[in-house]
Amino acid sequence: MLGAVNMEEIKTLKKALLEGGKILSKYFGRVTYELKGRANLLTEADLKTQQKVISVIKSAFPGHGFLAEEDGLPPSKLGGGPIWIIDPLDGTTNYAHGFPVSAVSIGFMAGGKMLAGGIYDPFRRELFLTCRGRGAFLNSKRMKVSGAAKLEDALLVTGFPYDRAEKSGFYCSFFSAFLNISHDVRRMGAASLDMAWLAAGRTDGYWEFGLKPWDVAAGRLIVEEAGGKVTDFNGKPWSGLGEYGARTLATNGRIHSEMLKLIRRQLKLIHS
Repeated sequence: MLGAVNMEEIKTLKKALLEGGKILSKYFGRVTYELKGRANLLTEADLKTQQKVISVIKSAFPGHGFLAEEDGLPPSKLGGGPIWIIDPLDGTTNYAHGFPVSAVSIGFMAGGKMLAGGIYDPFRRELFLTCRGRGAFLNSKRMKVSGAAKLEDALLVTGFPYDRAEKSGFYCSFFSAFLNISHDVRRMGAASLDMAWLAAGRTDGYWEFGLKPWDVAAGRLIVEEAGGKVTDFNGKPWSGLGEYGARTLATNGRIHSEMLKLIRRQLKLIHS
């Protein structure tokens, strides 16, 4: 056993990530896309990767449940048993345009707790894995968040939700506020990798509105097991799966309070 997770579940998690990554590599540069919304793209690779990932997991655990991006089931419809939370292709817009910043992301939850998670970037062949209480690893090397102690010394990352055209001024106001204080701000377009890279110490803080559980399920545990902190914009952990991602702040822990203060101040200015 690794914590409360069976070794077979860890093996299955790793296999599903790698098999999904093979499909993303195979179809990269060869896909067309359709629109689920103005800026919400869907490719054949999304669907084929999800089918493969679920097939791998079902063959090992036929009684487990799934929350997958392309299924459209709300968290409230899931049962109380073990759940695999799957984003088969995080960064679809990047992928559809031939921009190689995308990943497969899978979280495993049981008893209401995230117990394991993994993110695989097939373009860099980077496999991020974690198990509750056992640390977080990049290609088998243990990860640790950065040591940046002040927001003014930090490299930050963010993303914009699908309603960004309608609320561009709102989202950009936070970008501008952080840009004025930090070393710089990046926008990569794949929430799972935003969190994985934070856990690896490549960035120091990350915020985003409007994410879904499959965007952050694996990333949350990876960041926490690497020594970081993940909360909503009130500084509280998400209380249930339905809240995962709605308002996301992930940091190395050291700059968390500073980022919270700036976000709250900016929200107050906007709503005053």
